Amino acid sequence: MFFRVMALCHTGIPVEEDDQTHKLKYEAESPEEVSFLIAAQEFGFQFFQRSQSVMFLREFDPSTGNKVERKYKLLNLLEFCSARKRMSVIVSNEEGQIFLLCKGADNIIFDRLAENGRTYQQATTLHLSNYAEDGFRTLAFAYRKLEVTEYEQWNSIFKVAKTTIGPEREEILEKASEMIEKDLILLGVAAVEDKLQKGVPECIDKLAQAGIKIWLLTGDKKETAINIGFQAMKEDILNQLESFHKVKSEEGNKDAPLALVVDGKALEIALRSDVKDQFLQLAVNCASVICCRVSPKQKALITRLVKEHTGRTTLAIGDGANDVGMIQEADIGVGISGMEGMQAVMASDISLPQFRFLRRLLIVHGHWCYKRISKMILYFVYKNIAFGLTLFYYELYTRFAGEVLYDDWYMALFNVILTSLPVISLGVLEQDVSSEVCLQFPALYQQGQKNIYFTWKRILGWILNGVVASLVIFLANIYTLSSKAFQKNGAVADITHLGAMTYTCIIWTVNCQIALIINHFTWIQHLFIWGSILIWYVFLLIYGALPPAYSQRGFRVLIEALGPAPLYWTVTLFVVVVSLLPYFIHIIIQRSFYPLDDHVIQEMKYFRKDVADNQMWERERSNSIKMTQIGFSARVDARIRFLKEHLHQKKQLIYRSVTSSPIFKSLTSSPA
Repeated sequence: MFFRVMALCHTGIPVEEDDQTHKLKYEAESPEEVSFLIAAQEFGFQFFQRSQSVMFLREFDPSTGNKVERKYKLLNLLEFCSARKRMSVIVSNEEGQIFLLCKGADNIIFDRLAENGRTYQQATTLHLSNYAEDGFRTLAFAYRKLEVTEYEQWNSIFKVAKTTIGPEREEILEKASEMIEKDLILLGVAAVEDKLQKGVPECIDKLAQAGIKIWLLTGDKKETAINIGFQAMKEDILNQLESFHKVKSEEGNKDAPLALVVDGKALEIALRSDVKDQFLQLAVNCASVICCRVSPKQKALITRLVKEHTGRTTLAIGDGANDVGMIQEADIGVGISGMEGMQAVMASDISLPQFRFLRRLLIVHGHWCYKRISKMILYFVYKNIAFGLTLFYYELYTRFAGEVLYDDWYMALFNVILTSLPVISLGVLEQDVSSEVCLQFPALYQQGQKNIYFTWKRILGWILNGVVASLVIFLANIYTLSSKAFQKNGAVADITHLGAMTYTCIIWTVNCQIALIINHFTWIQHLFIWGSILIWYVFLLIYGALPPAYSQRGFRVLIEALGPAPLYWTVTLFVVVVSLLPYFIHIIIQRSFYPLDDHVIQEMKYFRKDVADNQMWERERSNSIKMTQIGFSARVDARIRFLKEHLHQKKQLIYRSVTSSPIFKSLTSSPA
């Protein structure tokens, strides 16, 4: 009967047959159903055909030793959903007997067993515990024989529920299902290996070393179930929370590892308003949190509460339809395309083919993107302040005469062409360290968590840098040109010459500044930075060659006025050096006395310490890794500490036994 239930209680269909082995392949809503159909086929119960109302099996007949074909009429299908955690089919065999066949989560099935249906419950519970320890997914199978009159009465109620239209339809269907899914007889459980994808342990370990807090929200079974009532559970949860807080405070060590494991029933109580704050306070202080047997609604609720309670950025990653709510609730949703379907991918922000790619997505590209965006925004603030304040200074200098320092085309080209391409290269191609170094030093990711590169201190520093650059540019130009002749014939500079010279200094300064903050140069960065400066001179040539009706005061300004004047080139060089001097001093002091992690790694990489002094490189890499209490490396460290302590205890025991022996005492007490 066990394999018959396995072969009939599903929504799968056979798709093709192997000509050599005569084994069928199947398609179903989940990979578990496919596994069960294949297992039933291997044990002699082959599901080979179905229509809308009939299912056909080839069963092994123990009396004759042959396979016989049997037909089962599908009367009703009670579909699986994440809230029900079970599915049932009602079938009638060729003799007219009616059976309800049910499969689902073990705790759901156990609650619906009849008194005479618990014969194998104790042995089954032991098997479930063993399977759970091995990391298998488990489903319990049960059945019930129905009388014809009982089925007909229930079927009339079920038909009314199915034809109901409105928001209460699901609730009515659930009540109808509850009426028939009871007094079941347990047949056993089946386990499916939920094999981890390649690289998952290493990925989780790297994420933990990067300082990322990892929560596991799963619908899988916990090793032991909590079978207590509502009020007792609530009081027990409160007592456990108080005891955990007491243990945490007594140890007085923030790094003391605590793991929290909670199942769906307990979680439903813990997330109520009167217990929620205590539960979340404990959970966020734990090294690892595992929530078992949780529904999709609970997954989304936990994600929302953690996001609101901590104020941190949350990332949810899932591969199935039951993870959609969690993915949509998180700040960043990642969907894995695999055997569970494409629902999670369709609802996510980012799609990955395998879980292990999350390591590179976060530790490499996450670190790079944080540095790129931070630098890009701060540089935007700097260059626009440096440019805009020169206009304000000129208005002050002329006592708001209304004359504009720059030509209209200069104003239009500044952010559109002359300084835009270097910013794009910074935001797309910048790398403070290579991807291999990011993976070797996962602690670099914590720079983003601590927001080291985008604090108010840095924002104000770049604003001050822009103010200083604008002052140097304007004052150097205004006082250099106002006190002496600009050309050989003794002509002094007018507003056209002053505007073009000041604008030239700004273009050189802001483009040289971005060259200083870029760590990773390619030919694209060089082309964009130096090409932007070249475009300015090309524009002056083309603009000055136009008739005065179009070029206005810019007519031949470079060829006849600025180009032949040595003062123009001297002032440009002087202004650029002085404007960038504060940043030079800042980076010299910081890298010499207050270096950040990436500064140290860049220096070691530049001097090839990873090759010439590999021992030093490995020592720095080990020191940079965040101490964690989860991941396989943490287990290895714990095992090493245990073995060292055990060896130390053995040494002490040997030492005490030797020093307390009569021979040792006689040797030490004898006169020299």
